[in-house]
Amino acid sequence: MDRRLHESVTRGDVLALGKLIEQDEKIIKQRVPGSLNTVLHLAARFGHIDLAQVIVETWPDMVSLENSELETPLHVACREGHLEIVSLLLETDPSVAYKVNCRQESVLFAACERGNIHVFKDLLNFPRLLMLESDMTTSSLHAAASSGNTEIVKEILKARPDFARKRDVDGCTPLHVACIKGQLEITRELVKLDSNLCLIPDGEGRIPLHHAAIKGRINIIGEVLSASLDSAQATTFNGETILHVAVKNNQYEVVKYLTESPNTTKLRNMQDNDGNTILHLATAAKLNAMVMYILKIGIDINCLNRKGNTALDVVEADTSNSCALPMVRALIAAGAKKSDQLSPGSVDIQEVPESTSKVLSECVQRKSMSRSSRTPEHRSPSHRHHRQNRHRAKKLKLQNEGLRNARKTVTIVAVLVATVTFAAGINPPGGFSQDTGKAIRGNHAAFKVFQVCNVAALFLSIGVVNVHVSIIPFTRKTLMKLLTATHKVMWLSTLFMTAAYIAAIWTIMPDEKGTRWVTLELVVFGGGCTVFVFFGLGLMLTRHWYNKYKWRKVRQKKIKDESPHSSVSCVEELKMRINQETSSNSDVESSDHGYHLY
Repeated sequence: MDRRLHESVTRGDVLALGKLIEQDEKIIKQRVPGSLNTVLHLAARFGHIDLAQVIVETWPDMVSLENSELETPLHVACREGHLEIVSLLLETDPSVAYKVNCRQESVLFAACERGNIHVFKDLLNFPRLLMLESDMTTSSLHAAASSGNTEIVKEILKARPDFARKRDVDGCTPLHVACIKGQLEITRELVKLDSNLCLIPDGEGRIPLHHAAIKGRINIIGEVLSASLDSAQATTFNGETILHVAVKNNQYEVVKYLTESPNTTKLRNMQDNDGNTILHLATAAKLNAMVMYILKIGIDINCLNRKGNTALDVVEADTSNSCALPMVRALIAAGAKKSDQLSPGSVDIQEVPESTSKVLSECVQRKSMSRSSRTPEHRSPSHRHHRQNRHRAKKLKLQNEGLRNARKTVTIVAVLVATVTFAAGINPPGGFSQDTGKAIRGNHAAFKVFQVCNVAALFLSIGVVNVHVSIIPFTRKTLMKLLTATHKVMWLSTLFMTAAYIAAIWTIMPDEKGTRWVTLELVVFGGGCTVFVFFGLGLMLTRHWYNKYKWRKVRQKKIKDESPHSSVSCVEELKMRINQETSSNSDVESSDHGYHLY
């Protein structure tokens, strides 16, 4: 569109438009690039009634022209609320009142979308407009509910009460829209018309109450519950209650309001299709305040979901997040347990998948039979079992911290060894010749030993550094294997560095007889200390390997003797059957000194 034409229409300058038309009659046919709006669309948008009258009188066919969204100038005028232009366009061509845009929205919908009540009442003179929307998915009532104009809603419900049950493309009724937007008065009008509207689900199985909980509309929630108590028990297609969706969307005040209501007490321990309670969801999302509140309202904190996890299992699955630590402490203080710590009687078979319920049933029956045949001295008190588990967990945590610190230590030592040997390599014992730049004692046998050992120590250390900065272990066994391998390489590196140092001393000491004896004594003393340390570490490592071997033999025998009357819990036995094996930390379990070698 010509810039001068666009400016004159935007300002509503009739004289300037007339001059442009005199110069070129075809200029009036130009459109705005992209939107394809005509000059009448622009006049309707800005409400220039005088300009619109001139255009309509001269070019009446322009009233029915459509832009890129298939909207006529009447759509634009209705949306902007320019009643005079709406009347002008309808008088010129009444048929445009029944045109819809590309989204199947009528001019009545456009008026309701902005809450233009005067335009809406004027359009009611065309009764066929409401009939036109009967076959459409989105009605003007949806638009009115979204804009919040209660008067328009009342007028539509008076004329077409059946529109209250119409659903849009997402399956939402006008009540869904009102709850999402927080339109309290409109919600009251709709539930007053028909309280069963509260139970109509959308495309995802969410009723209006779910949407109000998602958005945190407490006043809407109270209104809907007062009209339909049954809506509190409704669940989505995923089995989520209003409490579930409120927790998932971190609506703390909504959760507090619902849990304090006497009509929603049954929802506290309800589980969705994945078996998750609101506590599972809150811990998974690391919602500290939500978890602390839920623990105070009397919920089953050790309920199992479909994966066989309690809330404590869920939060401990990702303890790298600093937000998880306060939750772990709060859960444990409230009596929360991990699934492998639960006794058989605390496992609800209905709360686990059907594929595993049979295994749990057999386990519970076998437990009850085995207890009757066991003597009192074979029965361990539950508190002792829990105390052992806590003690073992503490030792495992300390071991994991020790392994991470050992990895850092090995890396630092490797860097130091590489630094020392590099410096010794470029500054050899005996120095350089000023004439040739070569090592003065390069032909001596001791110097050659020094060079070989120094180079070996240097490149072994560099290899250890490269391995540690390239590999990121995220399981204990992988970290243990990495440390075991690199640690043995560091043994070799330090041995070579020791040998290089001894050779360097031997190279630079004078050849006098008395001095040689002193040098030999120093070499023997230093080498003897090194050999003594490594020999002692070797003996300790051998002893540790032997203890691990004995522990594994005893463990295998214990497992064989306890079968089929196992003393493990049902949940633990279920995991053993699913995984076909159990993993234990043999280094920690077989060591009784508070440390272990690797």
